[in-house]
Amino acid sequence: MLQPPRPDLADARPGFREFVVLMAGLMSLNALAIDAMVPALPAIGAALDVADENSRQLVVSLYVLGFGLTQIIYGPLSDRFGRKPVLIVSLVLYVAFALVCWAAPSFTLLLAARMAQGGAAASTRVLVVSIVRDRFEGPQMARIMSLAFLVFLLVPMLAPVFGQLTLLVASWHAIFFGLALGGTIMLIWSLVRLPETLHPEYRRPLDAKTIWNGTWQTLSNRQSLGYTLAFTLMMASLMGYINSIQQIVFDIFRRPELIAATFAGVALPMAATSYANSRLVERIGTRRIAHTGLALFTLSALIHLGIVLTAGESLWLFIGMQGLTMACFGLASANFGALAMQPLGHVAGTASSVQGTIGTIGGALLGLLVGQSFDGTLVPMVAAFAVFGTLGLLILLVTERGRLFGRG
Repeated sequence: MLQPPRPDLADARPGFREFVVLMAGLMSLNALAIDAMVPALPAIGAALDVADENSRQLVVSLYVLGFGLTQIIYGPLSDRFGRKPVLIVSLVLYVAFALVCWAAPSFTLLLAARMAQGGAAASTRVLVVSIVRDRFEGPQMARIMSLAFLVFLLVPMLAPVFGQLTLLVASWHAIFFGLALGGTIMLIWSLVRLPETLHPEYRRPLDAKTIWNGTWQTLSNRQSLGYTLAFTLMMASLMGYINSIQQIVFDIFRRPELIAATFAGVALPMAATSYANSRLVERIGTRRIAHTGLALFTLSALIHLGIVLTAGESLWLFIGMQGLTMACFGLASANFGALAMQPLGHVAGTASSVQGTIGTIGGALLGLLVGQSFDGTLVPMVAAFAVFGTLGLLILLVTERGRLFGRG
């Protein structure tokens, strides 16, 4: 059993298992809002007169951009007013903007509401990390995040199915109503069961000097900055995949009916490695698992690129190779976040905001570049994975002063 650093919260509600599922559920609002839309992009384009397939990607990309742009405000707000009130207000806004999307009569309004919905949802990323850091630290925090990430990864397997099934019985508008319903459930659950976790002694004034001080501590800390940049490259890989996958399955392999199966086949290995990480991280060490995961991620991406450039591949081989690469992603990503937060518990809200803003905006923009580079082949996406993995290894070499695979 994990021993949280705050004795006063050791017996607080919710219990350990409910806490993990609640955190995962909050994180999953974003995965659902992103992945459920992928099967609906052609229907949205047809209904709102958007002929260019690459332009339809903006339904996903602008949500993620809004998600990144507003993270910077939630940390300072939660450091001043507490985690819970900021979370509750943002969940209300998430539901409201989902309903605006549901009723949107034009593509322009839909994109604006999607960006605003992403901005509201950004609190869940910042506050989940802050709340977990309030109660746990080090390998214990990595374990919690891995378990939450495990549940979070089930959503990409289910969200496209939800999207496809919804389209069988209703229009794409109904998907947004489903998002509003999911947000309402998490709102009520958090309101009733989640206590305030912010240490009273860690409350910080909401003024420019204090915010800048916390931001500078986050950016000037070698470990924080290095692992944040490495996480950004992982996020870029994930967003490049999400932006490209609908066109890959529809246009390259011409199997639109298998979009949900593709998501499931790629997400299942990620879920498996996230679970393995939660079981092993305290025994083996956060750094060792994170560095090994990134090295294997890069190696599998390079092998995949070699196959694409020489032999070509079927959809099933693509699912196998991409699933292998994303399994390694699952080992690296949750641990990167825990390592970035490790030295910054005293400014957890602001640190989570800064790290999340860099990771999400950088990942969204790089992922959009990958998606917009789609040329009817697998090369842009698979090559991006190899490049991002290689750059991530170089960043960690600098961060750790050449000493990778340490136990800490």
